[in-house]
Amino acid sequence: MSSPLRFLPFLLFFVLATLFRPSQADVGTAAHYSPPYLPTSCFGSDPSQFPSSNLFGSAGEGIWDNGAACGRQYLVRCISAAVPKTCIPGQTIQIKIVDRALSSKSRPSRNDATMVLSTTAFAAIANSSASFVNVEFQQ
Repeated sequence: MSSPLRFLPFLLFFVLATLFRPSQADVGTAAHYSPPYLPTSCFGSDPSQFPSSNLFGSAGEGIWDNGAACGRQYLVRCISAAVPKTCIPGQTIQIKIVDRALSSKSRPSRNDATMVLSTTAFAAIANSSASFVNVEFQQ
């Protein structure tokens, strides 16, 4: 007869593995930019490229990927900033990449950001008076 305790290590491993899943998100910085947004490096002067929610952004060089970032959707949330209480707690947005930050028509509030968000997108996750925030993002 086998002891029921011999399965305890497997059960414990299963419980811990389901509780502590590794994160699939990356961490970077997000700045913001304001109109004019056209033309873009991804879709030119076509105004239909922008989502109706105005939650869009430009890709920094780290995620630009020679233009492959165009049209990608990212979940983005603010995780910290230089000034306490800048982030809006629990707020995650989905943005669409429509441009390259390096060549966008409007200049970003910070040049070396991972992504540059529209004013609407930035204000949805953080106090818009900040020039940049630290974000967690996932495609």
